[in-house]
Amino acid sequence: MFSKFFQKHAASPHCPTSKSNVSKGSLTSADLNPRLTVHYGIPATASILTCDLIQRLVAVGTLDGRIKVIGGENVEALLVSPKQLPFKHLEFLQNQGFLVSMSNENEIQVWDLEQRQIVSIIRWESNITAFKVIHDTSYMYLGDEHGMVSVVKYDAERRKLAQLPYYVPTNVIAEVAGISSPNHPSVVGVLPQPCSQGNRVLIAYENGLLVIWDVSEDRVVLVRGNKDLQLQGRTASGSAKEKKLEVSDCTADNDEVEKQISSLCWASNDGSILAVGYVDGDIMFWNLSTAIPKKNQQAEKSPNNVVKLQLSLGEKRLPVIVLHWSANQSHSDRGCKLFVCGGDKIGPDEVLTILSLEWSSGIESLKCINRVDLILNGSFVDMVLLPTMGEMESGGNLLFVLSNPGQLHVYDDVCLATFMSQKEKKPCVSSGQYVMPIPTVAPCMTVSKLGLVDRDGEFSKALSKIVSTAKLKAPHTPTTPTRKWALTGGIPSLLSEAADYQVERVYVTGYQDGSVRIWDATYPAPLLIFVLGTEINGQVPGIDIAGTNASVSALDICSFTHSVAIGNECGMVRLYKLTGTYDGMSLNIVKETEKEVHSLPQADGSRCIAVFSLFSSPVCVLQFAKFGTRLAVGFKCGRVAMLDVSTFSVLFITDSLSHSNCPVSSFAMKSFADTDTLVNSPKDSTYTILNDDKKWLAFIMTKDAYLAVLDGTTGHVVSSQSIPLKTESSAISMYILEGGNIVSAVSSVISETKYEPTHSSTHHGSASVEAKSDISAEVAYFGERSNGSLILLCFEDALHLCPLKSVIQGKTDSIWAVNLSKQCCWTSTFKTDDKECGLVLLYRTGILEIRSLTTLELVGESSLVTFLRWNFKTNMEKMICSSNRGQIIMIHGCEFAAISLLALENDFSRPLVTV
Repeated sequence: MFSKFFQKHAASPHCPTSKSNVSKGSLTSADLNPRLTVHYGIPATASILTCDLIQRLVAVGTLDGRIKVIGGENVEALLVSPKQLPFKHLEFLQNQGFLVSMSNENEIQVWDLEQRQIVSIIRWESNITAFKVIHDTSYMYLGDEHGMVSVVKYDAERRKLAQLPYYVPTNVIAEVAGISSPNHPSVVGVLPQPCSQGNRVLIAYENGLLVIWDVSEDRVVLVRGNKDLQLQGRTASGSAKEKKLEVSDCTADNDEVEKQISSLCWASNDGSILAVGYVDGDIMFWNLSTAIPKKNQQAEKSPNNVVKLQLSLGEKRLPVIVLHWSANQSHSDRGCKLFVCGGDKIGPDEVLTILSLEWSSGIESLKCINRVDLILNGSFVDMVLLPTMGEMESGGNLLFVLSNPGQLHVYDDVCLATFMSQKEKKPCVSSGQYVMPIPTVAPCMTVSKLGLVDRDGEFSKALSKIVSTAKLKAPHTPTTPTRKWALTGGIPSLLSEAADYQVERVYVTGYQDGSVRIWDATYPAPLLIFVLGTEINGQVPGIDIAGTNASVSALDICSFTHSVAIGNECGMVRLYKLTGTYDGMSLNIVKETEKEVHSLPQADGSRCIAVFSLFSSPVCVLQFAKFGTRLAVGFKCGRVAMLDVSTFSVLFITDSLSHSNCPVSSFAMKSFADTDTLVNSPKDSTYTILNDDKKWLAFIMTKDAYLAVLDGTTGHVVSSQSIPLKTESSAISMYILEGGNIVSAVSSVISETKYEPTHSSTHHGSASVEAKSDISAEVAYFGERSNGSLILLCFEDALHLCPLKSVIQGKTDSIWAVNLSKQCCWTSTFKTDDKECGLVLLYRTGILEIRSLTTLELVGESSLVTFLRWNFKTNMEKMICSSNRGQIIMIHGCEFAAISLLALENDFSRPLVTV
């Protein structure tokens, strides 16, 4: 369904139009199949909860039309409804692989969980106010605002949802209940009666009327309602201090009271007792065991038909919005638990009340044995009871509680029994909680990076060995170190268990507490490989380095040297060696004016081998160069440092490149050796260090669009220029494009469109960097060797594709220049068949665009709101990363999403949620 959201576009008025748009090297809509491949996390807009008792799945509906399905560990799926509307009903067709949802517009949708798509839809004409699936069937009862109860059925073979001609006639109900047919109350609940083989259904109406209807005989079996409350009944106190039964009149004599029903549930296994919650906070237990006579219903009224239970004696009480009943494990209906949300006095804490009830000789002997109030983390949303594994008949249950924002806690019987037996009430600790596989909030993620690893290279082999042998423990979804996740549903991805498994992709995440985690992201279930904390001070006795726990602000990883670089808000850069046995390894602490070397003990695993603390400005950008032997560091103050990683030394540090001390926004590196360029570097199966006499350039752009070209070895300024920008625009990124396909494709379009270069630069020297000699000779040398290369400059409001030679010469002679109508904040390029072909842009409006690199023409676009229901957040661009294969990972609060753009890309194989 995701791919349907991307729309094809004609050529942009700012882009060249040509007959050769489908020429070799250009991107077309046929190359694209954007789709959501992985989603983790419960949306903050969660509003309804349901479960499949057999398949061991839970589903969470949201206010914005999404459904999150959660099964066993790392088995998750996100279903997105075409309309951004809340769900008012959500229920599984038990053990059938289908889920039924109902929107606020009364659209009934049947979802195929394996295919993750809607297979049938019915739009109901009236407002549906009650819904229930008949257990172990594909039949569903629907009650509406006019008091009508209808039946629909889903035919799995025909994949069609259809309304059946059967319905419960309102005139018959009205006649038996003694109400006027034109003013028939709306249905608020429909519950198939247990032990009736599906032949009987209880219908609850808004005005308090309760009816049992026999479907096979088409007749009313029993009626209960507000008139029955005029008889003397019994009131049981649900107070924790007043556990004894008190007897009183349910209502004043001869006064009929309209009590509106707000919730209901069966309170017995055989369907003889019904618990009903009311808007005024009362809870009534109705005895429905007496069959209705065919003629005179009124004669059967009994003072033992109903018992009232009150959680509080206050006048103002909360409506009872949720009721769930659970029998004790003794197989007896006489002892049970009742889970209640509401009914208590209005207070600051939102609680879920759990009552232990007992009636030894019928509901007239109802006693409250115990009461506890479960204080929730956030406001209550919904709850379900799921029978424990292997105890479907014994009554053991798991309590799932959904609270805002998107928190799912699990309580088992042992946990609740311990809590209820405490003399001094303490907060109840849940026996389990849904936890994101990759933490995003606790700790708070600040930056991330997605890196590809050659499966035949040494780095992949080393990481694969760690994954297969160590199996480092991580906070996988949704376990804790000591407890197993309660759900087991779905079919997990077992690809990581294959004998020839190799790590092909890593996901690096940095956090506010200074820590970094590295994950195997080859397949959807992420595996934690490394946790790089702030343990530097513990590596060498007596060493205490300030600032190691500062928030991580930049990351880069190098598969050639098996290293990761970490920059933080204090201006510190930490360098870690990830694999190997370190004998004689040292920790190098490099400061602006001094260097310390400390020996490290022999050990395996990741080790911090260098700390560069040059000045206090936050690190904005990190990029390895020359196969990992160099590391470029861009700072918020606009300065750049080039580090020699092999000798742990500083090659050069520039002054602030821009006159306004604007932060560095991006780097691009270009080698002029006989070997391939750094941008298109060879596979890492062989670690090769280029000779120091090989020429290479560092292209540096600051946010105010000051573009400097430096000699990567000496720091000499080859050229520099300020690119004119609009007042509120800034530079985002730049990419060096090489290879015959992209250059020839661009040349082909140029020849057909009679291209004339656009001059849009002002060249001037940099006063903040020392004057250099032989600049003209360097410009000529590098310019001559860059004829086959292009550079793409990306700004918030424009894109410029230029010959690399012109930029080296201090100009930006744009081949194509595109003015963007919206403010862009993030970009990335991707390849098909190892050839650069596409550009992805994210706008601050949440729009995602795909453009062809050949012409910068718009190929397709969509919206985060459309396919993920995400609104753009400030600094969201820092939580987005991508690979050059068109794979994008995004973070949005407590949600993680992975997207694949290309039709032929199948690296993200997803775990299935199937029957």
